Amino acid sequence: MSPYRFIYSALLYLLLPFVLLRLLLKSRHNKEYRLRIKERLGKVDGDISREKIIWLHAVSVGETIAAKPLIERLLKDYPQHSLLITSTTPTGSAMVNKLFAKRVLHCYFPYDLPSLIGRFIAIVKPQLLIIVETEIWPNLYANCAKQNIPILLLNARLSKKSTRQYLRIKSLVSETLSYVSLIAVRSEEDRRYFVSLGASAKQLELTGNIKFDISLEKTILTQGQQLRTQWGIERPVWVAASTHVGEDEALLAIFQQLKQRFPTLLLIIVPRHPERFNLVEKLLTTSPYSIQKRSDNKPFLHNTDIILGDSMGEMLLWYAAADIAFIGGSLVKTGGHNPLEATALGVPVISGRFIFNFNDIYPPLCKAKIAWVEKTPDAIEERIIKLLTNRVVINQESIPTSLIEKYDIKEKCNKFMRLHKGAVDKLSLQIKKYL
Repeated sequence: MSPYRFIYSALLYLLLPFVLLRLLLKSRHNKEYRLRIKERLGKVDGDISREKIIWLHAVSVGETIAAKPLIERLLKDYPQHSLLITSTTPTGSAMVNKLFAKRVLHCYFPYDLPSLIGRFIAIVKPQLLIIVETEIWPNLYANCAKQNIPILLLNARLSKKSTRQYLRIKSLVSETLSYVSLIAVRSEEDRRYFVSLGASAKQLELTGNIKFDISLEKTILTQGQQLRTQWGIERPVWVAASTHVGEDEALLAIFQQLKQRFPTLLLIIVPRHPERFNLVEKLLTTSPYSIQKRSDNKPFLHNTDIILGDSMGEMLLWYAAADIAFIGGSLVKTGGHNPLEATALGVPVISGRFIFNFNDIYPPLCKAKIAWVEKTPDAIEERIIKLLTNRVVINQESIPTSLIEKYDIKEKCNKFMRLHKGAVDKLSLQIKKYL
Protein backbone atom coordinates (compact mmCIF):
# COMPACT_ATOMS: atom_id res chain seq x y z
CA MET A 1 0.00 0.00 0.00
CA SER A 2 1.34 3.42 -0.97
CA PRO A 3 1.85 6.08 1.73
CA TYR A 4 -0.96 8.15 0.22
CA ARG A 5 -3.46 5.32 0.32
CA PHE A 6 -2.34 4.33 3.82
CA ILE A 7 -3.08 7.84 5.14
CA TYR A 8 -6.42 7.90 3.28
CA SER A 9 -7.41 4.49 4.72
CA ALA A 10 -6.38 5.43 8.25
CA LEU A 11 -8.48 8.59 8.12
CA LEU A 12 -11.43 6.66 6.75
CA TYR A 13 -11.22 4.09 9.57
CA LEU A 14 -11.26 6.96 12.07
CA LEU A 15 -14.28 8.51 10.37
CA LEU A 16 -16.28 5.29 10.07
CA PRO A 17 -18.13 5.63 13.44
CA PHE A 18 -19.21 9.15 12.48
CA VAL A 19 -20.30 7.97 9.03
CA LEU A 20 -22.48 5.29 10.63
CA LEU A 21 -23.86 7.83 13.11
CA ARG A 22 -24.78 10.09 10.20
CA LEU A 23 -26.67 7.21 8.61
CA LEU A 24 -28.67 6.73 11.79
CA LEU A 25 -29.43 10.46 12.02
CA LYS A 26 -30.63 10.52 8.42
CA SER A 27 -32.81 7.50 9.17
CA ARG A 28 -34.96 9.69 11.43
CA HIS A 29 -36.46 11.12 8.24
CA ASN A 30 -36.05 8.01 6.09
CA LYS A 31 -35.91 4.65 7.86
CA GLU A 32 -34.31 3.03 4.79
CA TYR A 33 -30.96 4.54 5.82
CA ARG A 34 -30.71 2.25 8.85
CA LEU A 35 -31.68 -0.88 6.96
CA ARG A 36 -29.16 -3.19 5.26
CA ILE A 37 -26.21 -1.42 6.90
CA LYS A 38 -24.27 -4.69 6.75
CA GLU A 39 -24.11 -4.33 2.96
CA ARG A 40 -22.30 -1.02 3.38
CA LEU A 41 -19.78 -2.97 5.48
CA GLY A 42 -19.15 -5.44 2.68
CA LYS A 43 -21.39 -8.22 3.99
CA VAL A 44 -23.65 -9.37 1.18
CA ASP A 45 -25.88 -12.40 0.86
CA GLY A 46 -24.28 -15.50 -0.55
CA ASP A 47 -26.77 -15.75 -3.42
CA ILE A 48 -25.15 -12.67 -4.98
CA SER A 49 -22.08 -14.79 -5.62
CA ARG A 50 -22.45 -16.12 -9.17
CA GLU A 51 -20.01 -17.49 -11.71
CA LYS A 52 -20.15 -14.49 -14.04
CA ILE A 53 -20.95 -11.08 -12.60
CA ILE A 54 -20.75 -7.64 -14.17
CA TRP A 55 -20.73 -5.05 -11.41
CA LEU A 56 -22.16 -1.61 -12.23
CA HIS A 57 -22.20 1.20 -9.69
CA ALA A 58 -24.71 4.07 -10.01
CA VAL A 59 -24.71 6.34 -6.98
CA SER A 60 -28.34 7.42 -6.80
CA VAL A 61 -31.52 8.12 -8.74
CA GLY A 62 -30.08 10.38 -11.43
CA GLU A 63 -27.22 8.07 -12.31
CA THR A 64 -29.52 5.02 -12.32
CA ILE A 65 -32.01 6.63 -14.69
CA ALA A 66 -29.21 7.89 -16.93
CA ALA A 67 -27.65 4.43 -17.02
CA LYS A 68 -30.92 2.68 -17.93
CA PRO A 69 -30.19 2.42 -21.69
CA LEU A 70 -26.71 1.06 -20.95
CA ILE A 71 -28.06 -1.43 -18.40
CA GLU A 72 -30.68 -2.65 -20.87
CA ARG A 73 -27.92 -3.14 -23.46
CA LEU A 74 -25.82 -5.14 -20.96
CA LEU A 75 -28.78 -7.37 -20.13
CA LYS A 76 -29.33 -7.95 -23.84
CA ASP A 77 -25.68 -8.45 -24.85
CA TYR A 78 -24.60 -10.64 -21.91
CA PRO A 79 -27.50 -12.93 -20.95
CA GLN A 80 -24.99 -15.47 -19.61
CA HIS A 81 -23.81 -12.95 -17.01
CA SER A 82 -25.55 -11.68 -13.89
CA LEU A 83 -25.64 -7.89 -13.53
CA LEU A 84 -25.06 -6.50 -10.03
CA ILE A 85 -26.02 -2.85 -9.50
CA THR A 86 -24.86 -1.06 -6.38
CA SER A 87 -26.30 2.20 -5.01
CA THR A 88 -25.33 4.61 -2.26
CA THR A 89 -28.76 6.01 -1.35
CA PRO A 90 -32.14 4.42 -0.51
CA THR A 91 -33.75 6.39 -3.34
CA GLY A 92 -31.19 4.95 -5.76
CA SER A 93 -31.91 1.47 -4.44
CA ALA A 94 -35.67 2.00 -4.89
CA MET A 95 -35.12 3.19 -8.45
CA VAL A 96 -33.09 0.08 -9.33
CA ASN A 97 -35.94 -2.08 -8.05
CA LYS A 98 -38.56 -0.02 -9.92
CA LEU A 99 -36.74 -0.07 -13.26
CA PHE A 100 -35.25 -3.57 -13.28
CA ALA A 101 -36.84 -5.60 -10.44
CA LYS A 102 -35.55 -9.18 -10.48
CA ARG A 103 -33.67 -8.84 -13.76
CA VAL A 104 -30.63 -7.58 -11.85
CA LEU A 105 -28.96 -8.17 -8.50
CA HIS A 106 -28.74 -5.23 -6.12
CA CYS A 107 -27.02 -4.19 -2.88
CA TYR A 108 -25.53 -1.09 -1.31
CA PHE A 109 -22.04 0.08 -2.24
CA PRO A 110 -19.47 -0.87 0.45
CA TYR A 111 -17.43 1.78 2.21
CA ASP A 112 -13.98 2.18 0.69
CA LEU A 113 -11.96 0.49 3.45
CA PRO A 114 -9.43 -2.25 2.57
CA SER A 115 -11.04 -4.91 4.77
CA LEU A 116 -14.61 -4.12 3.63
CA ILE A 117 -13.73 -3.89 -0.05
CA GLY A 118 -11.70 -7.09 0.19
CA ARG A 119 -14.60 -8.93 1.81
CA PHE A 120 -17.08 -7.67 -0.80
CA ILE A 121 -14.96 -8.59 -3.82
CA ALA A 122 -14.15 -12.02 -2.37
CA ILE A 123 -17.88 -12.78 -2.24
CA VAL A 124 -18.98 -11.15 -5.52
CA LYS A 125 -15.94 -12.01 -7.69
CA PRO A 126 -16.92 -9.59 -10.50
CA GLN A 127 -15.44 -10.04 -13.96
CA LEU A 128 -15.79 -6.32 -14.68
CA LEU A 129 -16.47 -3.15 -12.70
CA ILE A 130 -18.33 -0.30 -14.40
CA ILE A 131 -18.57 3.06 -12.63
CA VAL A 132 -21.23 5.37 -14.05
CA GLU A 133 -20.03 8.98 -14.14
CA THR A 134 -17.13 9.63 -11.73
CA GLU A 135 -16.48 7.92 -8.41
CA ILE A 136 -12.80 7.71 -7.46
CA TRP A 137 -12.27 5.14 -4.68
CA PRO A 138 -8.59 4.35 -3.96
CA ASN A 139 -9.01 1.05 -2.10
CA LEU A 140 -11.68 -0.28 -4.45
CA TYR A 141 -9.60 0.45 -7.53
CA ALA A 142 -6.40 -0.94 -6.04
CA ASN A 143 -8.13 -4.15 -4.95
CA CYS A 144 -9.72 -4.66 -8.37
CA ALA A 145 -6.36 -4.12 -10.06
CA LYS A 146 -4.78 -6.68 -7.71
CA GLN A 147 -7.49 -9.19 -8.68
CA ASN A 148 -7.14 -8.35 -12.43
CA ILE A 149 -10.68 -6.98 -12.57
CA PRO A 150 -10.95 -4.34 -15.33
CA ILE A 151 -12.35 -0.97 -14.21
CA LEU A 152 -14.30 1.18 -16.66
CA LEU A 153 -15.36 4.75 -15.89
CA LEU A 154 -18.26 5.31 -18.28
CA ASN A 155 -19.95 8.64 -18.96
CA ALA A 156 -17.07 10.06 -16.94
CA ARG A 157 -17.32 13.71 -16.05
CA LEU A 158 -15.47 16.29 -13.98
CA SER A 159 -16.50 19.84 -13.20
CA LYS A 160 -14.01 22.64 -12.78
CA LYS A 161 -14.78 22.71 -9.06
CA SER A 162 -14.33 18.96 -8.50
CA THR A 163 -11.08 19.01 -10.51
CA ARG A 164 -9.68 21.74 -8.28
CA GLN A 165 -10.60 19.68 -5.22
CA TYR A 166 -8.98 16.51 -6.61
CA LEU A 167 -5.82 18.45 -7.51
CA ARG A 168 -5.26 19.05 -3.79
CA ILE A 169 -4.66 15.30 -3.44
CA LYS A 170 -3.33 14.73 -6.94
CA SER A 171 -0.78 12.08 -5.91
CA LEU A 172 -3.52 9.83 -4.49
CA VAL A 173 -5.95 10.53 -7.36
CA SER A 174 -3.29 9.95 -10.03
CA GLU A 175 -2.31 6.66 -8.42
CA THR A 176 -5.97 5.60 -8.25
CA LEU A 177 -6.70 6.50 -11.87
CA SER A 178 -3.68 4.45 -12.98
CA TYR A 179 -5.66 1.30 -12.10
CA VAL A 180 -8.48 2.18 -14.53
CA SER A 181 -8.60 0.40 -17.88
CA LEU A 182 -10.89 2.88 -19.66
CA ILE A 183 -12.15 6.39 -18.95
CA ALA A 184 -14.96 7.10 -21.43
CA VAL A 185 -15.55 10.84 -21.15
CA ARG A 186 -18.55 12.89 -22.21
CA SER A 187 -16.69 15.86 -23.65
CA GLU A 188 -13.31 17.32 -24.56
CA GLU A 189 -13.49 19.44 -21.41
CA ASP A 190 -13.83 16.28 -19.30
CA ARG A 191 -10.87 14.78 -21.12
CA ARG A 192 -8.69 17.79 -20.27
CA TYR A 193 -9.68 17.64 -16.62
CA PHE A 194 -8.79 13.94 -16.37
CA VAL A 195 -5.42 14.55 -18.03
CA SER A 196 -4.70 17.28 -15.46
CA LEU A 197 -5.30 14.66 -12.73
CA GLY A 198 -2.80 12.24 -14.24
CA ALA A 199 -4.88 10.08 -16.59
CA SER A 200 -2.99 8.92 -19.68
CA ALA A 201 -4.08 9.45 -23.28
CA LYS A 202 -4.40 5.69 -23.86
CA GLN A 203 -6.97 5.41 -21.06
CA LEU A 204 -9.25 8.11 -22.47
CA GLU A 205 -12.00 7.76 -25.09
CA LEU A 206 -14.52 10.42 -26.08
CA THR A 207 -17.85 8.60 -26.32
CA GLY A 208 -20.44 11.29 -25.60
CA ASN A 209 -23.13 11.43 -22.96
CA ILE A 210 -25.42 8.45 -22.32
CA LYS A 211 -28.04 10.83 -20.94
CA PHE A 212 -28.97 11.61 -24.54
CA ASP A 213 -29.86 7.93 -25.08
CA ILE A 214 -33.00 8.14 -22.98
CA SER A 215 -35.40 5.25 -23.49
CA LEU A 216 -39.07 6.15 -23.10
CA GLU A 217 -41.88 3.70 -22.49
CA LYS A 218 -44.42 3.86 -25.31
CA THR A 219 -47.22 4.42 -22.81
CA ILE A 220 -45.71 7.46 -21.08
CA LEU A 221 -47.28 10.07 -23.38
CA THR A 222 -50.67 8.37 -23.09
CA GLN A 223 -50.39 8.37 -19.30
CA GLY A 224 -49.45 12.05 -19.33
CA GLN A 225 -52.48 12.85 -21.45
CA GLN A 226 -54.68 10.92 -19.02
CA LEU A 227 -53.44 13.13 -16.18
CA ARG A 228 -54.20 16.26 -18.20
CA THR A 229 -57.72 14.98 -18.74
CA GLN A 230 -58.20 14.76 -14.98
CA TRP A 231 -57.31 18.36 -14.17
CA GLY A 232 -58.45 19.91 -17.47
CA ILE A 233 -56.90 19.28 -20.86
CA GLU A 234 -56.56 22.98 -21.80
CA ARG A 235 -54.86 24.11 -18.58
CA PRO A 236 -51.24 25.29 -18.87
CA VAL A 237 -48.99 23.11 -16.72
CA TRP A 238 -45.65 24.09 -15.13
CA VAL A 239 -43.53 21.37 -13.49
CA ALA A 240 -40.90 22.40 -10.95
CA ALA A 241 -38.67 19.31 -10.84
CA SER A 242 -36.07 18.17 -8.30
CA THR A 243 -36.34 21.19 -6.03
CA HIS A 244 -33.98 21.76 -3.12
CA VAL A 245 -34.04 23.68 0.15
CA GLY A 246 -34.31 27.40 -0.60
CA GLU A 247 -36.01 26.98 -3.98
CA ASP A 248 -39.62 26.10 -3.13
CA GLU A 249 -40.37 29.50 -1.57
CA ALA A 250 -39.01 31.35 -4.62
CA LEU A 251 -40.97 29.16 -7.02
CA LEU A 252 -44.16 29.61 -5.03
CA ALA A 253 -43.68 33.40 -5.19
CA ILE A 254 -43.26 33.17 -8.98
CA PHE A 255 -46.40 31.06 -9.21
CA GLN A 256 -48.38 33.68 -7.26
CA GLN A 257 -47.42 36.31 -9.84
CA LEU A 258 -48.10 34.05 -12.81
CA LYS A 259 -51.51 33.09 -11.45
CA GLN A 260 -52.69 36.67 -11.88
CA ARG A 261 -51.95 36.51 -15.61
CA PHE A 262 -52.78 32.84 -16.20
CA PRO A 263 -55.62 32.00 -13.76
CA THR A 264 -55.87 28.34 -14.80
CA LEU A 265 -52.11 27.65 -14.46
CA LEU A 266 -51.31 24.42 -12.63
CA LEU A 267 -48.02 23.99 -10.75
CA ILE A 268 -46.60 20.52 -10.08
CA ILE A 269 -43.76 20.73 -7.58
CA VAL A 270 -41.53 17.67 -7.10
CA PRO A 271 -38.91 17.84 -4.31
CA ARG A 272 -35.63 16.06 -5.09
CA HIS A 273 -35.46 14.13 -1.81
CA PRO A 274 -38.34 12.19 -0.19
CA GLU A 275 -37.40 13.39 3.29
CA ARG A 276 -38.48 16.88 2.20
CA PHE A 277 -41.98 15.90 1.10
CA ASN A 278 -43.58 16.80 4.43
CA LEU A 279 -41.68 20.09 4.72
CA VAL A 280 -42.77 21.22 1.27
CA GLU A 281 -46.34 20.17 2.01
CA LYS A 282 -46.34 22.42 5.09
CA LEU A 283 -45.06 25.31 2.98
CA LEU A 284 -47.75 24.80 0.34
CA THR A 285 -50.58 24.59 2.86
CA THR A 286 -49.71 28.11 4.06
CA SER A 287 -50.52 29.42 0.57
CA PRO A 288 -54.04 30.45 -0.53
CA TYR A 289 -54.14 27.72 -3.17
CA SER A 290 -55.92 24.39 -3.48
CA ILE A 291 -53.38 21.57 -2.98
CA GLN A 292 -53.42 17.87 -3.88
CA LYS A 293 -50.78 15.23 -3.17
CA ARG A 294 -49.85 12.46 -5.52
CA SER A 295 -49.57 10.08 -2.57
CA ASP A 296 -53.29 10.44 -1.86
CA ASN A 297 -53.91 8.36 -5.01
CA LYS A 298 -57.04 10.34 -5.92
CA PRO A 299 -58.03 11.81 -9.29
CA PHE A 300 -56.82 15.37 -9.71
CA LEU A 301 -59.51 18.06 -9.73
CA HIS A 302 -60.15 20.95 -12.11
CA ASN A 303 -59.87 23.49 -9.30
CA THR A 304 -56.54 22.19 -7.97
CA ASP A 305 -53.85 24.88 -8.18
CA ILE A 306 -50.78 22.97 -7.00
CA ILE A 307 -49.91 19.26 -7.04
CA LEU A 308 -47.19 17.98 -4.71
CA GLY A 309 -45.38 15.17 -6.52
CA ASP A 310 -44.55 13.22 -3.37
CA SER A 311 -43.79 9.95 -5.17
CA MET A 312 -40.67 8.28 -6.52
CA GLY A 313 -39.85 7.40 -10.10
CA GLU A 314 -42.60 9.43 -11.78
CA MET A 315 -40.62 12.37 -13.12
CA LEU A 316 -41.08 11.28 -16.73
CA LEU A 317 -44.83 11.08 -16.16
CA TRP A 318 -44.93 14.66 -14.85
CA TYR A 319 -42.91 15.86 -17.84
CA ALA A 320 -45.26 14.02 -20.19
CA ALA A 321 -48.13 16.05 -18.74
CA ALA A 322 -46.30 19.40 -18.71
CA ASP A 323 -45.97 22.45 -20.96
CA ILE A 324 -42.89 23.90 -19.20
CA ALA A 325 -40.30 22.46 -16.82
CA PHE A 326 -38.11 24.23 -14.30
CA ILE A 327 -35.14 22.06 -13.26
CA GLY A 328 -34.21 22.47 -9.61
CA GLY A 329 -30.87 22.53 -7.86
CA SER A 330 -30.12 25.60 -9.97
CA LEU A 331 -31.43 28.49 -7.86
CA VAL A 332 -29.10 27.26 -5.11
CA LYS A 333 -25.49 26.15 -5.49
CA THR A 334 -26.26 22.46 -6.08
CA GLY A 335 -25.25 22.54 -9.73
CA GLY A 336 -28.56 21.60 -11.34
CA HIS A 337 -30.03 18.31 -12.49
CA ASN A 338 -30.49 16.52 -15.79
CA PRO A 339 -32.68 18.55 -18.18
CA LEU A 340 -32.73 15.93 -20.93
CA GLU A 341 -35.64 13.89 -19.57
CA ALA A 342 -37.90 16.90 -20.14
CA THR A 343 -36.29 17.53 -23.54
CA ALA A 344 -36.91 13.92 -24.60
CA LEU A 345 -40.62 14.51 -23.97
CA GLY A 346 -40.68 17.74 -25.97
CA VAL A 347 -40.91 20.07 -22.97
CA PRO A 348 -38.99 23.40 -22.90
CA VAL A 349 -36.65 23.75 -19.92
CA ILE A 350 -35.91 26.71 -17.66
CA SER A 351 -33.05 26.65 -15.16
CA GLY A 352 -31.49 28.94 -12.60
CA ARG A 353 -27.89 30.03 -13.02
CA PHE A 354 -26.17 27.26 -11.02
CA ILE A 355 -25.75 24.55 -13.65
CA PHE A 356 -22.09 23.60 -13.21
CA ASN A 357 -22.93 19.88 -13.13
CA PHE A 358 -24.33 20.17 -16.66
CA ASN A 359 -22.09 22.72 -18.34
CA ASP A 360 -21.75 20.42 -21.35
CA ILE A 361 -25.51 20.00 -21.85
CA TYR A 362 -27.08 23.42 -21.37
CA PRO A 363 -25.12 25.40 -24.04
CA PRO A 364 -26.36 23.27 -26.99
CA LEU A 365 -29.87 23.16 -25.48
CA CYS A 366 -29.92 26.95 -25.19
CA LYS A 367 -28.49 27.37 -28.69
CA ALA A 368 -31.35 25.23 -30.01
CA LYS A 369 -33.79 27.50 -28.12
CA ILE A 370 -35.34 24.65 -26.18
CA ALA A 371 -33.79 25.61 -22.82
CA TRP A 372 -33.05 28.88 -21.05
CA VAL A 373 -30.73 29.63 -18.12
CA GLU A 374 -32.03 32.62 -16.18
CA LYS A 375 -30.10 34.43 -13.46
CA THR A 376 -32.95 35.61 -11.23
CA PRO A 377 -36.47 34.54 -10.19
CA ASP A 378 -37.85 37.60 -12.02
CA ALA A 379 -36.14 36.44 -15.24
CA ILE A 380 -37.57 32.95 -14.73
CA GLU A 381 -41.05 34.45 -14.38
CA GLU A 382 -40.61 36.48 -17.58
CA ARG A 383 -39.42 33.41 -19.49
CA ILE A 384 -42.43 31.38 -18.34
CA ILE A 385 -44.74 34.21 -19.44
CA LYS A 386 -43.18 34.18 -22.92
CA LEU A 387 -43.45 30.40 -23.22
CA LEU A 388 -47.03 30.30 -21.99
CA THR A 389 -47.95 33.12 -24.36
CA ASN A 390 -46.46 31.17 -27.26
CA ARG A 391 -48.41 28.14 -26.09
CA VAL A 392 -51.63 30.13 -26.39
CA VAL A 393 -50.64 31.39 -29.85
CA ILE A 394 -49.92 27.99 -31.38
CA ASN A 395 -53.15 26.52 -30.00
CA GLN A 396 -55.21 28.96 -32.10
CA GLU A 397 -56.36 27.25 -35.28
CA SER A 398 -56.20 30.45 -37.34
CA ILE A 399 -52.42 30.80 -36.99
CA PRO A 400 -50.55 30.00 -40.26
CA THR A 401 -48.62 26.74 -40.38
CA SER A 402 -45.30 28.57 -40.85
CA LEU A 403 -45.78 30.43 -37.58
CA ILE A 404 -46.77 27.25 -35.76
CA GLU A 405 -43.55 25.61 -36.94
CA LYS A 406 -41.59 28.60 -35.67
CA TYR A 407 -42.89 27.92 -32.16
CA ASP A 408 -42.95 24.13 -32.36
CA ILE A 409 -40.58 23.43 -29.50
CA LYS A 410 -41.62 19.79 -29.35
CA GLU A 411 -40.22 19.13 -32.81
CA LYS A 412 -37.05 21.04 -31.96
CA CYS A 413 -36.61 18.82 -28.90
CA ASN A 414 -37.09 15.66 -30.94
CA LYS A 415 -34.57 16.80 -33.53
CA PHE A 416 -32.05 17.73 -30.84
CA MET A 417 -32.26 14.33 -29.12
CA ARG A 418 -31.92 12.43 -32.40
CA LEU A 419 -28.83 14.46 -33.27
CA HIS A 420 -27.00 13.68 -30.00
CA LYS A 421 -27.82 10.00 -29.45
CA GLY A 422 -25.29 7.18 -29.88
CA ALA A 423 -23.15 7.08 -26.73
CA VAL A 424 -24.52 3.69 -25.64
CA ASP A 425 -23.50 2.11 -28.95
CA LYS A 426 -19.95 3.44 -28.53
CA LEU A 427 -19.76 2.26 -24.91
CA SER A 428 -21.06 -1.18 -25.87
CA LEU A 429 -18.16 -1.60 -28.30
CA GLN A 430 -15.70 -0.62 -25.58
CA ILE A 431 -17.19 -3.01 -23.01
CA LYS A 432 -16.83 -5.95 -25.41
CA LYS A 433 -13.07 -5.53 -25.28
CA TYR A 434 -13.06 -6.46 -21.59
CA LEU A 435 -15.54 -9.37 -21.50
